[in-house]
Amino acid sequence: MTKEKENKFKSRKSSSYKRNTKNRDLRSGIREPFIVLSFIDYDRNQGQSFEEWEEEKLLALAINKLRAVCQLTKIEATHQQIIKEYPKGIFPPNTEFYHPKHIPEDISWCSMHIQGKECVIGYFKDNIFNIVFLDKNHKFWITEKKNT
Repeated sequence: MTKEKENKFKSRKSSSYKRNTKNRDLRSGIREPFIVLSFIDYDRNQGQSFEEWEEEKLLALAINKLRAVCQLTKIEATHQQIIKEYPKGIFPPNTEFYHPKHIPEDISWCSMHIQGKECVIGYFKDNIFNIVFLDKNHKFWITEKKNT
C-alpha cells in the first residue's frame, strides 16, 4: 500500500462512519394521545337526555363503552371501526337532526354504536371526542336496511 492510501484511512474521523438518517422518522416510543371525552357541545334539544338513557338501561352501557374507548387513540378507534368518521363538512342528508349552530360546519361527524342501533354522535378535535347527541333510534344518519 502506498503512503497516500495509508494516510487516507488514518485521517478519517470516527464520526464519518455514523449513519445519516436524513428524512427517516425515528419516533420510536412516541405514542399518539388517547381519546379524551368532552360534553361541552352536548345538545340537550335533540336526541335523548342522559335520564332517558338511564331509564332504558343504556347509560351504564354507554359509559362503559366510552371508558373503553378512552384507552385507545383516535387512529385505533377508527381503524377498529369502534368509531365511524364521516366525510368532513357533511351533515347527514337523511336525518331527523339539524346541525347545531354552536358546532363548526367543517367538522367530520362521528358515530359510535353502543349496542345495536343506539349511538353516541360527536366529532373529533385532535384527540378529544366531543359528544353532541345521544341517538337511541339511529336517526342521525338514516340508512337503508340491508338484508331484510
